[in-house]
Amino acid sequence: MRERAPAVFAAASALVALHAVADAFLAPEQGTRWSEHLVPGLGTLAVLVGVVVAFRFVRPGLRAVPALVLGVLAIEGAALAVVDAHNVGVRGDDWTGFLLAPAGLVLCLLGVDLLWRSRKPGRLRWLRRTGLALAAVVGAYWVVAPLAIAIAATHRPRQTVAPVALGRPYTQVTLRTSDGLQLAGWYVRSRNGAAILTYPTRKGKLPQARMLVRHGYGVLLLDARGYDGSDGAPNMFGWGQTRDIDAAVDWLRRRPDVRNGRVGGIGFSVGGELMLEAAAKNPRLRAVVSEGAGSRSIREELLHGARGIPALPTQAVQTAALAVLSGTAPPPSLHDLAQRIAPRPLLLVYAGHGTGGEELNRDYYRAAGRPKQLWRIAESGHTGGYQTDPGAYERRVVGFFDHALLGRSERN
Repeated sequence: MRERAPAVFAAASALVALHAVADAFLAPEQGTRWSEHLVPGLGTLAVLVGVVVAFRFVRPGLRAVPALVLGVLAIEGAALAVVDAHNVGVRGDDWTGFLLAPAGLVLCLLGVDLLWRSRKPGRLRWLRRTGLALAAVVGAYWVVAPLAIAIAATHRPRQTVAPVALGRPYTQVTLRTSDGLQLAGWYVRSRNGAAILTYPTRKGKLPQARMLVRHGYGVLLLDARGYDGSDGAPNMFGWGQTRDIDAAVDWLRRRPDVRNGRVGGIGFSVGGELMLEAAAKNPRLRAVVSEGAGSRSIREELLHGARGIPALPTQAVQTAALAVLSGTAPPPSLHDLAQRIAPRPLLLVYAGHGTGGEELNRDYYRAAGRPKQLWRIAESGHTGGYQTDPGAYERRVVGFFDHALLGRSERN
Protein backbone atom coordinates (compact mmCIF):
# COMPACT_ATOMS: atom_id res chain seq x y z
CA MET A 1 0.00 0.00 0.00
CA ARG A 2 2.85 2.40 0.84
CA GLU A 3 4.27 2.13 -2.68
CA ARG A 4 0.87 2.68 -4.27
CA ALA A 5 -0.12 5.47 -1.87
CA PRO A 6 0.65 8.40 -4.24
CA ALA A 7 -1.38 6.82 -7.05
CA VAL A 8 -4.30 6.01 -4.73
CA PHE A 9 -4.24 9.51 -3.28
CA ALA A 10 -4.13 11.08 -6.75
CA ALA A 11 -7.04 8.95 -8.00
CA ALA A 12 -9.26 9.81 -5.03
CA SER A 13 -8.27 13.47 -5.32
CA ALA A 14 -9.29 13.37 -9.00
CA LEU A 15 -12.85 12.49 -7.95
CA VAL A 16 -12.83 15.44 -5.57
CA ALA A 17 -11.54 17.65 -8.40
CA LEU A 18 -14.30 16.37 -10.70
CA HIS A 19 -16.90 17.44 -8.17
CA ALA A 20 -15.24 20.85 -7.78
CA VAL A 21 -15.41 21.38 -11.57
CA ALA A 22 -19.06 20.29 -11.71
CA ASP A 23 -19.97 22.43 -8.72
CA ALA A 24 -18.30 25.57 -10.05
CA PHE A 25 -18.57 25.38 -13.82
CA LEU A 26 -20.79 22.58 -15.15
CA ALA A 27 -23.78 22.84 -12.81
CA PRO A 28 -23.67 26.20 -10.99
CA GLU A 29 -26.62 27.24 -8.84
CA GLN A 30 -29.65 28.62 -10.64
CA GLY A 31 -29.28 32.29 -11.44
CA THR A 32 -25.48 32.24 -11.35
CA ARG A 33 -22.96 32.02 -14.17
CA TRP A 34 -19.81 29.96 -14.36
CA SER A 35 -17.74 33.15 -14.48
CA GLU A 36 -18.91 33.97 -10.95
CA HIS A 37 -17.30 30.75 -9.71
CA LEU A 38 -13.79 31.28 -11.03
CA VAL A 39 -12.30 31.95 -7.59
CA PRO A 40 -14.02 29.00 -5.82
CA GLY A 41 -13.44 26.59 -8.70
CA LEU A 42 -9.87 27.47 -9.62
CA GLY A 43 -8.92 28.02 -5.97
CA THR A 44 -10.13 24.55 -5.00
CA LEU A 45 -8.37 22.93 -7.97
CA ALA A 46 -5.12 24.74 -7.20
CA VAL A 47 -5.18 23.48 -3.60
CA LEU A 48 -5.88 19.92 -4.74
CA VAL A 49 -3.02 19.98 -7.27
CA GLY A 50 -0.64 21.38 -4.68
CA VAL A 51 -1.60 18.73 -2.13
CA VAL A 52 -1.23 15.88 -4.65
CA VAL A 53 2.25 17.10 -5.65
CA ALA A 54 3.33 17.60 -2.04
CA PHE A 55 2.03 14.14 -1.12
CA ARG A 56 4.73 12.53 -3.27
CA PHE A 57 7.59 14.25 -1.50
CA VAL A 58 6.75 13.98 2.20
CA ARG A 59 7.59 10.98 4.35
CA PRO A 60 4.94 8.27 4.85
CA GLY A 61 3.89 9.37 8.32
CA LEU A 62 3.10 12.91 7.17
CA ARG A 63 1.22 11.59 4.13
CA ALA A 64 -1.48 10.42 6.49
CA VAL A 65 -2.42 14.01 7.35
CA PRO A 66 -3.63 15.18 3.90
CA ALA A 67 -5.22 11.79 3.28
CA LEU A 68 -7.29 11.96 6.46
CA VAL A 69 -8.16 15.65 6.15
CA LEU A 70 -9.24 15.38 2.52
CA GLY A 71 -11.05 12.12 3.27
CA VAL A 72 -13.12 13.66 6.06
CA LEU A 73 -13.99 16.69 3.94
CA ALA A 74 -14.94 14.49 0.98
CA ILE A 75 -17.30 12.46 3.16
CA GLU A 76 -18.84 15.71 4.36
CA GLY A 77 -19.36 16.77 0.75
CA ALA A 78 -21.04 13.47 -0.03
CA ALA A 79 -23.35 13.85 2.97
CA LEU A 80 -24.36 17.36 1.83
CA ALA A 81 -25.17 16.00 -1.64
CA VAL A 82 -27.28 13.19 -0.17
CA VAL A 83 -29.23 15.58 2.04
CA ASP A 84 -29.81 17.98 -0.86
CA ALA A 85 -31.04 15.15 -3.09
CA HIS A 86 -33.32 13.88 -0.34
CA ASN A 87 -34.81 17.33 0.25
CA VAL A 88 -35.41 18.57 -3.29
CA GLY A 89 -34.42 15.73 -5.62
CA VAL A 90 -31.14 15.05 -7.37
CA ARG A 91 -29.75 18.18 -9.00
CA GLY A 92 -26.67 18.98 -11.10
CA ASP A 93 -23.57 18.46 -8.99
CA ASP A 94 -25.32 16.07 -6.59
CA TRP A 95 -24.29 13.27 -8.97
CA THR A 96 -20.59 14.01 -8.62
CA GLY A 97 -21.18 14.68 -4.93
CA PHE A 98 -22.21 11.06 -4.49
CA LEU A 99 -18.78 10.02 -5.81
CA LEU A 100 -17.16 11.80 -2.90
CA ALA A 101 -18.32 9.02 -0.56
CA PRO A 102 -16.07 6.26 -1.98
CA ALA A 103 -13.28 8.78 -2.52
CA GLY A 104 -13.49 9.92 1.09
CA LEU A 105 -13.62 6.37 2.41
CA VAL A 106 -10.54 5.37 0.39
CA LEU A 107 -8.63 8.43 1.59
CA CYS A 108 -9.49 7.77 5.24
CA LEU A 109 -8.45 4.13 4.95
CA LEU A 110 -5.24 5.22 3.24
CA GLY A 111 -4.53 7.67 6.05
CA VAL A 112 -5.11 5.07 8.74
CA ASP A 113 -2.88 2.56 6.91
CA LEU A 114 -0.09 5.10 6.56
CA LEU A 115 -0.29 5.96 10.24
CA TRP A 116 -0.20 2.31 11.25
CA ARG A 117 2.79 1.54 9.06
CA SER A 118 4.71 4.60 10.25
CA ARG A 119 4.75 3.48 13.88
CA LYS A 120 8.19 3.61 15.50
CA PRO A 121 9.38 1.33 18.32
CA GLY A 122 11.44 2.49 21.27
CA ARG A 123 11.10 3.63 24.84
CA LEU A 124 9.66 7.00 23.86
CA ARG A 125 6.98 5.62 21.56
CA TRP A 126 4.14 6.40 23.99
CA LEU A 127 5.36 9.95 24.51
CA ARG A 128 5.62 10.38 20.75
CA ARG A 129 2.15 8.98 20.17
CA THR A 130 0.70 11.21 22.87
CA GLY A 131 2.27 14.21 21.19
CA LEU A 132 0.86 13.15 17.83
CA ALA A 133 -2.59 12.71 19.35
CA LEU A 134 -2.48 16.19 20.86
CA ALA A 135 -1.30 17.62 17.54
CA ALA A 136 -4.19 15.86 15.83
CA VAL A 137 -6.69 17.41 18.23
CA VAL A 138 -5.25 20.89 17.74
CA GLY A 139 -5.15 20.38 13.97
CA ALA A 140 -8.76 19.25 13.93
CA TYR A 141 -9.80 22.34 15.89
CA TRP A 142 -7.68 24.86 14.01
CA VAL A 143 -7.89 23.45 10.47
CA VAL A 144 -10.35 20.62 9.83
CA ALA A 145 -13.33 22.05 11.71
CA PRO A 146 -13.19 25.53 10.10
CA LEU A 147 -12.74 23.99 6.65
CA ALA A 148 -15.76 21.76 7.25
CA ILE A 149 -17.82 24.73 8.43
CA ALA A 150 -16.86 26.73 5.34
CA ILE A 151 -17.84 23.86 3.03
CA ALA A 152 -21.20 23.44 4.77
CA ALA A 153 -21.83 27.19 4.72
CA THR A 154 -21.28 27.49 0.98
CA HIS A 155 -23.04 24.24 0.05
CA ARG A 156 -26.13 24.41 2.26
CA PRO A 157 -28.70 21.83 1.09
CA ARG A 158 -31.93 23.37 -0.11
CA GLN A 159 -35.27 22.52 1.46
CA THR A 160 -38.77 22.34 0.07
CA VAL A 161 -41.12 25.01 1.38
CA ALA A 162 -44.68 23.82 1.95
CA PRO A 163 -47.63 26.19 2.40
CA VAL A 164 -48.16 27.44 5.96
CA ALA A 165 -50.76 29.33 7.97
CA LEU A 166 -49.80 32.91 8.85
CA GLY A 167 -53.11 34.06 10.34
CA ARG A 168 -54.11 35.97 7.22
CA PRO A 169 -53.92 35.23 3.48
CA TYR A 170 -50.57 35.69 1.81
CA THR A 171 -49.38 35.84 -1.77
CA GLN A 172 -46.29 34.22 -3.25
CA VAL A 173 -43.98 36.89 -4.59
CA THR A 174 -40.73 36.99 -6.53
CA LEU A 175 -38.23 39.80 -6.00
CA ARG A 176 -35.33 40.67 -8.27
CA THR A 177 -32.03 41.82 -6.81
CA SER A 178 -29.70 44.42 -8.30
CA ASP A 179 -27.41 41.61 -9.50
CA GLY A 180 -30.21 39.78 -11.29
CA LEU A 181 -31.22 37.01 -8.85
CA GLN A 182 -34.83 36.05 -8.26
CA LEU A 183 -35.79 35.60 -4.59
CA ALA A 184 -38.85 33.70 -3.36
CA GLY A 185 -41.08 35.19 -0.70
CA TRP A 186 -44.53 35.31 0.89
CA TYR A 187 -46.29 38.57 1.63
CA VAL A 188 -49.17 39.36 3.98
CA ARG A 189 -50.76 42.71 3.17
CA SER A 190 -50.37 45.53 5.72
CA ARG A 191 -53.39 46.79 7.66
CA ASN A 192 -51.60 49.57 9.58
CA GLY A 193 -49.52 51.15 6.83
CA ALA A 194 -46.19 49.59 7.86
CA ALA A 195 -44.40 46.43 6.76
CA ILE A 196 -41.65 44.23 8.19
CA LEU A 197 -39.16 42.03 6.35
CA THR A 198 -38.30 38.79 8.18
CA TYR A 199 -35.05 37.13 7.07
CA PRO A 200 -33.27 34.82 6.05
CA THR A 201 -35.87 32.10 5.31
CA ARG A 202 -39.60 31.91 4.79
CA LYS A 203 -40.15 28.99 7.13
CA GLY A 204 -37.58 29.70 9.83
CA LYS A 205 -39.48 31.93 12.27
CA LEU A 206 -43.18 31.57 11.53
CA PRO A 207 -44.39 32.35 15.11
CA GLN A 208 -42.73 35.76 14.96
CA ALA A 209 -44.28 36.42 11.54
CA ARG A 210 -47.74 35.50 12.85
CA MET A 211 -47.16 37.82 15.81
CA LEU A 212 -46.50 40.77 13.52
CA VAL A 213 -49.45 39.87 11.28
CA ARG A 214 -51.77 39.89 14.32
CA HIS A 215 -50.79 43.48 14.99
CA GLY A 216 -51.60 44.61 11.48
CA TYR A 217 -48.13 44.73 9.98
CA GLY A 218 -47.46 43.72 6.43
CA VAL A 219 -44.97 40.88 6.62
CA LEU A 220 -42.59 39.78 3.87
CA LEU A 221 -40.93 36.43 4.54
CA LEU A 222 -37.97 36.00 2.21
CA ASP A 223 -35.60 33.19 1.27
CA ALA A 224 -32.03 34.47 1.09
CA ARG A 225 -30.06 33.88 -2.08
CA GLY A 226 -29.12 30.23 -2.41
CA TYR A 227 -31.75 29.21 0.13
CA ASP A 228 -34.68 26.98 -0.74
CA GLY A 229 -36.78 28.78 -3.39
CA SER A 230 -34.34 31.57 -4.29
CA ASP A 231 -31.69 31.77 -6.98
CA GLY A 232 -28.00 32.08 -6.20
CA ALA A 233 -25.27 30.34 -4.27
CA PRO A 234 -25.73 30.04 -0.50
CA ASN A 235 -23.51 31.47 2.19
CA MET A 236 -24.71 30.71 5.70
CA PHE A 237 -22.58 33.55 7.03
CA GLY A 238 -24.40 36.02 4.79
CA TRP A 239 -21.43 37.53 3.00
CA GLY A 240 -22.61 39.72 0.13
CA GLN A 241 -26.33 39.26 0.81
CA THR A 242 -27.37 42.81 1.72
CA ARG A 243 -28.61 43.19 -1.85
CA ASP A 244 -31.41 40.78 -0.92
CA ILE A 245 -32.56 43.10 1.86
CA ASP A 246 -32.19 46.16 -0.38
CA ALA A 247 -34.45 44.52 -2.98
CA ALA A 248 -37.03 43.69 -0.30
CA VAL A 249 -37.02 47.23 1.08
CA ASP A 250 -37.50 48.71 -2.39
CA TRP A 251 -40.32 46.26 -3.12
CA LEU A 252 -42.13 47.05 0.13
CA ARG A 253 -41.81 50.79 -0.33
CA ARG A 254 -43.62 50.49 -3.67
CA ARG A 255 -46.56 48.66 -2.12
CA PRO A 256 -49.79 50.71 -2.00
CA ASP A 257 -50.59 49.34 1.48
CA VAL A 258 -47.27 50.65 2.88
CA ARG A 259 -47.39 54.36 3.60
CA ASN A 260 -44.59 56.92 3.85
CA GLY A 261 -41.77 54.39 3.59
CA ARG A 262 -42.65 52.66 6.87
CA VAL A 263 -40.45 49.61 6.37
CA GLY A 264 -38.60 47.74 9.09
CA GLY A 265 -36.72 44.47 9.33
CA ILE A 266 -36.24 41.62 11.76
CA GLY A 267 -33.41 39.15 11.27
CA PHE A 268 -32.41 35.99 13.08
CA SER A 269 -28.85 34.71 13.51
CA VAL A 270 -27.12 35.46 10.18
CA GLY A 271 -30.25 37.40 9.28
CA GLY A 272 -29.70 39.58 12.33
CA GLU A 273 -26.14 40.25 11.23
CA LEU A 274 -27.31 41.16 7.74
CA MET A 275 -29.96 43.48 9.12
CA LEU A 276 -27.21 45.40 10.90
CA GLU A 277 -25.15 45.64 7.72
CA ALA A 278 -28.13 46.56 5.55
CA ALA A 279 -29.32 49.24 7.98
CA ALA A 280 -25.85 50.75 8.07
CA LYS A 281 -25.86 51.09 4.28
CA ASN A 282 -29.53 51.66 3.43
CA PRO A 283 -31.31 54.59 5.13
CA ARG A 284 -34.64 53.45 3.69
CA LEU A 285 -34.66 50.60 6.23
CA ARG A 286 -36.32 52.59 9.00
CA ALA A 287 -36.04 50.28 12.03
CA VAL A 288 -34.24 47.01 12.75
CA VAL A 289 -34.55 44.15 15.22
CA SER A 290 -31.51 41.89 15.21
CA GLU A 291 -31.76 38.65 17.19
CA GLY A 292 -28.84 36.30 17.62
CA ALA A 293 -26.19 38.24 15.73
CA GLY A 294 -22.68 37.12 16.55
CA SER A 295 -19.39 36.55 14.77
CA ARG A 296 -19.18 36.05 11.00
CA SER A 297 -15.46 36.48 10.31
CA ILE A 298 -12.17 37.02 12.08
CA ARG A 299 -12.99 40.74 12.26
CA GLU A 300 -15.63 40.14 14.92
CA GLU A 301 -13.49 37.55 16.68
CA LEU A 302 -10.85 40.20 17.34
CA LEU A 303 -13.36 41.99 19.58
CA HIS A 304 -12.82 39.28 22.20
CA GLY A 305 -9.35 40.61 22.85
CA ALA A 306 -6.82 38.43 24.66
CA ARG A 307 -9.37 35.80 25.70
CA GLY A 308 -10.11 35.14 22.03
CA ILE A 309 -6.52 34.39 21.02
CA PRO A 310 -6.91 30.56 21.10
CA ALA A 311 -9.75 30.80 18.56
CA LEU A 312 -7.96 33.15 16.16
CA PRO A 313 -6.26 30.41 14.09
CA THR A 314 -9.64 28.72 13.63
CA GLN A 315 -11.29 31.97 12.61
CA ALA A 316 -8.44 32.85 10.26
CA VAL A 317 -8.71 29.52 8.44
CA GLN A 318 -12.50 29.71 8.35
CA THR A 319 -12.49 33.28 7.02
CA ALA A 320 -9.94 32.42 4.32
CA ALA A 321 -11.83 29.27 3.32
CA LEU A 322 -15.13 31.14 3.13
CA ALA A 323 -13.54 33.83 0.97
CA VAL A 324 -12.22 31.24 -1.49
CA LEU A 325 -15.29 29.00 -1.57
CA SER A 326 -17.74 31.89 -1.91
CA GLY A 327 -15.61 34.15 -4.10
CA THR A 328 -16.57 36.99 -1.75
CA ALA A 329 -14.35 39.22 0.36
CA PRO A 330 -15.00 39.23 4.13
CA PRO A 331 -17.61 41.84 5.07
CA PRO A 332 -16.96 44.81 7.35
CA SER A 333 -16.96 44.32 11.11
CA LEU A 334 -20.43 44.47 12.67
CA HIS A 335 -18.94 46.67 15.38
CA ASP A 336 -18.04 49.28 12.77
CA LEU A 337 -21.37 48.93 10.96
CA ALA A 338 -23.37 49.42 14.16
CA GLN A 339 -21.97 52.94 14.45
CA ARG A 340 -23.62 53.91 11.15
CA ILE A 341 -27.22 52.89 11.87
CA ALA A 342 -28.34 55.86 13.99
CA PRO A 343 -30.56 57.80 14.02
CA ARG A 344 -32.74 54.88 12.92
CA PRO A 345 -33.92 52.77 15.89
CA LEU A 346 -32.12 49.53 16.69
CA LEU A 347 -33.12 46.67 19.00
CA LEU A 348 -30.44 44.05 19.69
CA VAL A 349 -31.68 40.78 21.17
CA TYR A 350 -29.39 38.00 22.34
CA ALA A 351 -29.65 34.80 24.32
CA GLY A 352 -28.23 33.96 27.69
CA HIS A 353 -27.35 30.52 26.28
CA GLY A 354 -26.51 31.65 22.77
CA THR A 355 -23.84 30.46 20.37
CA GLY A 356 -21.55 31.89 17.73
CA GLY A 357 -20.43 34.98 19.61
CA GLU A 358 -23.83 36.35 20.65
CA GLU A 359 -22.23 38.03 23.67
CA LEU A 360 -20.70 40.47 21.16
CA ASN A 361 -24.09 42.19 21.04
CA ARG A 362 -22.89 44.16 24.07
CA ASP A 363 -20.06 45.54 21.92
CA TYR A 364 -22.41 46.31 19.04
CA TYR A 365 -24.73 48.11 21.46
CA ARG A 366 -21.91 50.25 22.85
CA ALA A 367 -20.82 51.15 19.33
CA ALA A 368 -24.32 52.06 18.10
CA GLY A 369 -25.80 55.51 18.39
CA ARG A 370 -29.20 56.33 19.84
CA PRO A 371 -32.01 55.35 19.73
CA LYS A 372 -30.97 51.83 20.66
CA GLN A 373 -32.02 49.00 22.95
CA LEU A 374 -30.28 45.86 24.18
CA TRP A 375 -32.27 42.89 25.49
CA ARG A 376 -30.61 39.81 26.92
CA ILE A 377 -33.07 36.93 27.31
CA ALA A 378 -31.36 35.01 30.08
CA GLU A 379 -33.07 31.62 29.70
CA SER A 380 -33.11 31.59 25.90
CA GLY A 381 -31.05 29.57 23.48
CA HIS A 382 -29.91 30.85 20.10
CA THR A 383 -32.77 32.84 18.46
CA GLY A 384 -35.20 31.23 20.89
CA GLY A 385 -36.49 34.42 22.50
CA TYR A 386 -40.08 34.04 21.38
CA GLN A 387 -40.28 30.42 22.50
CA THR A 388 -38.78 31.30 25.90
CA ASP A 389 -41.20 34.11 26.76
CA PRO A 390 -43.81 34.81 24.04
CA GLY A 391 -45.58 37.53 26.03
CA ALA A 392 -42.47 39.57 26.80
CA TYR A 393 -41.15 39.07 23.29
CA GLU A 394 -44.38 40.34 21.75
CA ARG A 395 -44.45 43.39 24.00
CA ARG A 396 -40.84 44.32 23.34
CA VAL A 397 -40.65 43.67 19.60
CA VAL A 398 -44.10 44.87 18.58
CA GLY A 399 -43.74 47.87 20.90
CA PHE A 400 -40.41 48.70 19.27
CA PHE A 401 -41.89 48.67 15.76
CA ASP A 402 -45.03 50.51 16.89
CA HIS A 403 -42.89 53.33 18.23
CA ALA A 404 -40.36 53.39 15.40
CA LEU A 405 -42.74 53.06 12.44
CA LEU A 406 -46.14 54.19 13.71
CA GLY A 407 -45.16 56.79 16.32
CA ARG A 408 -46.98 55.02 19.15
CA SER A 409 -45.77 54.85 22.75
CA GLU A 410 -43.75 51.74 23.49
CA ARG A 411 -45.38 48.99 25.51
CA ASN A 412 -44.22 48.13 29.00
